[in-house]
Amino acid sequence: MASPGNPNTFTDNPLDRASHLRADPDWLRAAKCSARARFVALWRLRPLLRAAAGSAPSEIAWLDAAALAGCRVEDAVFLGRDEEHDYFALDATHLAQDEEDLPFRELGSYEDLMFALGRLDGVSASLLAQAKSMVDWHARHGFCARCGAVTHFADGGYRRDCPACEAQHFPRTDPVVISLVVREGRCLLGRNAMFRGPMFTALAGFLEPGETVEEAVAREVMEEVGVAVGEVRYLFTQPWPFPSSLMIGCIAQGLGEAITLDEKEIAEARWFTPEQLRQAIADSQDLDYRSMMSDPAGAGTPSFFVPPPSAIAHQLMLAWLAQV
Repeated sequence: MASPGNPNTFTDNPLDRASHLRADPDWLRAAKCSARARFVALWRLRPLLRAAAGSAPSEIAWLDAAALAGCRVEDAVFLGRDEEHDYFALDATHLAQDEEDLPFRELGSYEDLMFALGRLDGVSASLLAQAKSMVDWHARHGFCARCGAVTHFADGGYRRDCPACEAQHFPRTDPVVISLVVREGRCLLGRNAMFRGPMFTALAGFLEPGETVEEAVAREVMEEVGVAVGEVRYLFTQPWPFPSSLMIGCIAQGLGEAITLDEKEIAEARWFTPEQLRQAIADSQDLDYRSMMSDPAGAGTPSFFVPPPSAIAHQLMLAWLAQV
């Protein structure tokens, strides 16, 4: 269900996931053939989108059961249902080897979800986040981690079973802490060494086993920029389907200002004033992020910029600015 009050992208999923129906193979089989069924196709994890009124593709190109006649839908993942439809995600990668013969191409085009976000409404983006993460998990987990045997699709797509050792495998979500470090009216942002453009963002890292969110924030900030933090305040979360993480957004109180970089991960880090951050956020409204990341020295690239509104880092910045 949608997350009221959460400002982040991918938090507006309205579906009832109806987990009690996943264990009913007869219901699933009938639902996939029903007039209620709607499928989103993904080819190499790119969802099929269609254009509305001559614009760029901005809507999910939902397929009905008739459109999928002759296609194997046994392994279509059940996403959930509403009053009108039952929704599924179908991995169409096996239907074509290259882009010259894509399935259902007459109905739309397969778009990179990251770069289509600015054209999608919140509900569509959230449904595609669920679909992409689930299809990606199945593509990566075809073999048993215990014995290496081929695993089988089960529970509407939310489990894979090993027929050899009887192990059951479930979709994984990797928790990531992302924190805006603040001190005396300024915030600390870093530029990841892997970014080609001068994008500065909040500091983030994976939560490790046996670690609390607060401990992970303190460890990651110390490792990346050498700054100790005190109080850590949780704000909100964001599913992030690249491939399947849960971003845990926090504000952390910096206990010092001196920066010592881990240059393997962070190319540069700076303290920014609210005025600098407000200007960067205002400038970000019209930025072409795709071109700037591919051509960081191109004309029109600012000296620094921040992530787009679809990123939780952007929302953390807005939340802090609303308080200073």
